[in-house]
Amino acid sequence: MMTTARKKILHAIRQGQVGGGETHVLDLVNSLDKVKYESVILSFTEGPMVEKLKLAGFKTYVVSTEKPFNVSVWKEVKQIISTEQIDLIHAHGTRANSNTFYSAKMLKIPLIYTVHGWSFHPDQSKIVKFIRSMSERFLVAVANKTICVSKSNLIEGKNKFPMSNATVIANGINRFKFNPDKEFKNIRSEFGIDQHSILVGYIARITNQKSPLKFIKAIAVLPKKENVRFLIVGDGDLKIQMLALSKDLGLDKYITFVDFRSDIPDILSAIDVFCLPSLWEGLPIALLEAMSMRKAILASKIDGITDLIEDGVNGLLVPPADVESLATALQSLILDKQLIQNLGAEAEKTVQEKFNISTMTKSIEAVYQEFI
Repeated sequence: MMTTARKKILHAIRQGQVGGGETHVLDLVNSLDKVKYESVILSFTEGPMVEKLKLAGFKTYVVSTEKPFNVSVWKEVKQIISTEQIDLIHAHGTRANSNTFYSAKMLKIPLIYTVHGWSFHPDQSKIVKFIRSMSERFLVAVANKTICVSKSNLIEGKNKFPMSNATVIANGINRFKFNPDKEFKNIRSEFGIDQHSILVGYIARITNQKSPLKFIKAIAVLPKKENVRFLIVGDGDLKIQMLALSKDLGLDKYITFVDFRSDIPDILSAIDVFCLPSLWEGLPIALLEAMSMRKAILASKIDGITDLIEDGVNGLLVPPADVESLATALQSLILDKQLIQNLGAEAEKTVQEKFNISTMTKSIEAVYQEFI
């Protein structure tokens, strides 16, 4: 009996650092049907995510560039794709697509583009936003199919350019890994945080997108902080400023800063509230992970997050970059443990019903089947 050869999928990711899109790829390649598909990884920087993929047994290449549309690396990318005899390219994000589309066209290989949030953002100047919009228009046009991770992202794209061959496939969460009823390490003991304090977690890349300085300012204006502590986990280009602002405002006794860690389920198990005051998002995986762990959510009322959170039902939403509103919402949670429990239970229910990894993977496999 003849067996059908597995199809080789090249998953291109913008970086080897741990971010939402990269976490999505790690979960996806582990969940794809191994009988039908063989996954090869191409990252455009080194980093801990590259090491995780290698340890999981996936062949992983690194072509170093932090620039989109970097013509100087296209020859090397094309050589890898040709040597590996790739059947389909799945580009995750703008940088990945912009540096693989040429090879896809030259080698006549189908190209799938997953948008983990558009590269044009509300905080950009008009000229930058225009250039980014035109770039995205081109990248959507050269892809055989575009996957948006949220309905709001698809609507936003369609308002700017044609997207006739696009679909929505929401990110899914590994419920076995992010199961609140499992046993976890005692993170509070590790960092000397009282077991009875309300613990608010901020777990993110510390960049302008995640509004870290506004978060610190919101903590500063809280009227009561005696029974609350804050755990900030992550690295990024605003980490130094965040640390300095905390010190200047006299908040160091309330805040524990921790560098990036890979034991995110343990961290989430320790906290009561997960705060994500972003300026923009695609469909934030970190938020889904916290929801799966039955945590109360406090986040910005922006596209991508409103696809997940209904204000007052499974989380609290506040206007982005609004320090006073963020502080008020924090205070309402700190003073009401029952509200924390209720919001957390509803958040977990949302993930159980709508955002599981099995549904996501089957939907992506169906897209692959359209082209190979």
